[in-house]
Amino acid sequence: MDLKEFFTRHRRLALALSGGVDSSYLFCEALRCGVDVKAYFVKSAFQPEFEWRDVERLVSGLGGRLTVVQVDVLACREVRENPSDRCYFCKLKLFRTLLDRAKEDGYDTIVDGTNASDSVDDRPGMKALQELGVLSPLRLCGLTKSVIRERSRHLGLFTWDKPAYA
Repeated sequence: MDLKEFFTRHRRLALALSGGVDSSYLFCEALRCGVDVKAYFVKSAFQPEFEWRDVERLVSGLGGRLTVVQVDVLACREVRENPSDRCYFCKLKLFRTLLDRAKEDGYDTIVDGTNASDSVDDRPGMKALQELGVLSPLRLCGLTKSVIRERSRHLGLFTWDKPAYA
C-alpha cells in the first residue's frame, strides 16, 4: 500500500502532529491528497517550545487546521514515578486525551508519524498506540526515515533535516 491508497481509504483524519520530520511530512501529504485532516498538537511538560513554534509555522504555511490539546502527563502516577515502561503510560495518557478531543471534533481515525524505521522494541509507547487503535500510515506503507527526509526536502518542508527528538 502507498500513501495515496491509504488516503483513499481514510478520507477524514485526526493527526498527532509533533513538529518532527515524520508527522510534518504526513500532514503535508494528507493535505496534498485532499484529505479532511486536522492536526492536533499535544502540549505537555515534555513538549519543548521549539516544537510548538515549528508546528504553528508548518500548519499556517500549509493552510491547515490545528487544535492544541493540553495534557498534564505528570498527573499520571505511572509517568511521575518514572518506571522503565513510562513511555507506555505517557503515550496512553497523551493519545487517550487526543482521541477524546478528536472524537468531540467528529474524527474517529487518529494517525501518527511512526515510520518503518521505528523499531517496536525501541519504542514501548507503540503498544499504547496499538491498544488505542492509532494508525501509523508511514509505517504501514513501508516509508523509512531516509525516504521521508528526501520526500520532505523535495516538497520544500523546512522540517526535512530536523534532528530526531524523543
